[in-house]
Amino acid sequence: MSSPVIGISFGNTSSSIAYINPKNDVDVIANPDGERSIPSVLSYVGEDEYHGGQAFQQLVRNPKNTIINFRDFIGLPFDKCDVSKCENGAPVVDIDGKAGFVIARGEGKEERITVDEVVSRHLNRLKLAAEDYIGQTISQTILTVPTDFTTEQKDALAQAASKIGLKIVQFINEPSASLLAHVEQFPTEKDANVVVADFGGVRSDAAVIAIRNGVFTILATAHDNKLGGDNLDAELIEYFAKDFESKNKANPRKNARSMAKLRANAIITKKTLSNATSATISIDSLADGFDYHASINRMRYELTANKVFAQFSNFIDSVITKAGLDPLDINAVLLAGGVSFTPKLSTNLEYTLPESVEILGPNNKNASSNPNELSASGAALQARLVADYDTDELKEALQPVIVNTLHLQKDIGLVDATGAFVPVLSKETYYPVQKKLLLKKVSGDFLIGVYEGDSHIEERTIEPETKDEKAADGEDSESEWSDDELEIVRERKYTLGTKLMELGVKGVKNGLEIVFNINKEGVLRVTARDLKTSQVVKGEL
Repeated sequence: MSSPVIGISFGNTSSSIAYINPKNDVDVIANPDGERSIPSVLSYVGEDEYHGGQAFQQLVRNPKNTIINFRDFIGLPFDKCDVSKCENGAPVVDIDGKAGFVIARGEGKEERITVDEVVSRHLNRLKLAAEDYIGQTISQTILTVPTDFTTEQKDALAQAASKIGLKIVQFINEPSASLLAHVEQFPTEKDANVVVADFGGVRSDAAVIAIRNGVFTILATAHDNKLGGDNLDAELIEYFAKDFESKNKANPRKNARSMAKLRANAIITKKTLSNATSATISIDSLADGFDYHASINRMRYELTANKVFAQFSNFIDSVITKAGLDPLDINAVLLAGGVSFTPKLSTNLEYTLPESVEILGPNNKNASSNPNELSASGAALQARLVADYDTDELKEALQPVIVNTLHLQKDIGLVDATGAFVPVLSKETYYPVQKKLLLKKVSGDFLIGVYEGDSHIEERTIEPETKDEKAADGEDSESEWSDDELEIVRERKYTLGTKLMELGVKGVKNGLEIVFNINKEGVLRVTARDLKTSQVVKGEL
């Protein structure tokens, strides 16, 4: 392909662009205003069109001509669009059965814009920013979409992009893109179950993804179109409104301009408290001629929005349950989206999930410092793979898969010297697959039992320690019982299931290699080889 294929993450609240530079590194591209997380906003003042941060600033003075939160309307009939998402900006109207907007373009002039046209204009601005940065014409992109986007919505996106000379070569699911970017930067050698949680401005999405030998399998997805960063903003807005009302006996809720001012400052405050322990808000003439100046610390903010943070945690719990898994089955939670910057989100998850689950948020050394850029970076990495194909090869490679890849329904493994089951091939591993187990220091005769494994969660209670009957100074203690609560420890335990085969190996002198191989027909073959003599024993099922 002659021109670079860029990756675009197109969200309701913000969008990002990325590509693989000549040094083979991912560059997240900034627009002319220096924004890498570009607000998905268009605003009109007379004949002028504003985009990104400049458009977002118009929400206070020019809300009726400022278009926000429009992405999810693409490809949907008007009666299926949640128009409440746009209540703080230009109202949504019905244009020939589709969502659209009526914009004032000067005195007595109005322009009726369908959501398809809005999407085209937004993508064109992203395309121009990429061309300005790269110095080449851009004609192809990989675009991220939520896992619940329909075929009709994808087709409408492709048509909107084609109007500006941009071909969508491939759609990639947002959670897969985010995880791809993370694994590329911080690869893991082990199989894992990862929850990718994307908390955006107006919606939340999550997916449980099983990683097996580098292959991603989505086990479950969840979506909440009413939960996002706007909920946190609403809690802050109400907190400041109550404070202002108590100080000045004036209600800012009665005036749309006052509420727009509060909303803009609440968003800034929220972002400040993600990096600092306190923030100051200052608004001239908020309502009835009164100015408003106040400060809030992070603890007060977290208490104010505690119910919303609990909803985020419960949302992650729900997708784990939907996947038929227990929190103990999860290895990591990868946080994406703007809300992920809030430290309280990570600390809540650390408290509610087992210690074995790694929370990959902005403050984790093993995670991206900017979760807003994960999805675009993953799309760019996918674009790098696509760029290696010519047109015919690409067409063939992107053909839909007719037969679903088969996955193991149970763990398969060995029995150790204590009689305990040791999983080798984890449940949800796709096949065909091959996995080797190297035992370098073993010797002697072996009878290798290959089994399916069943697992369950075992809970045990740890009694609190009693206080010493005598204090250190010889005085009686106040009570021989501790006031601490009982500690419940949950562990995953394996039990032997169906016996699949047995292999006998004699006279092993210097290590053993055991190879598990399942072909596309589901036939399991296990081979044991003496590392010194190369003696081989085979089993098949």
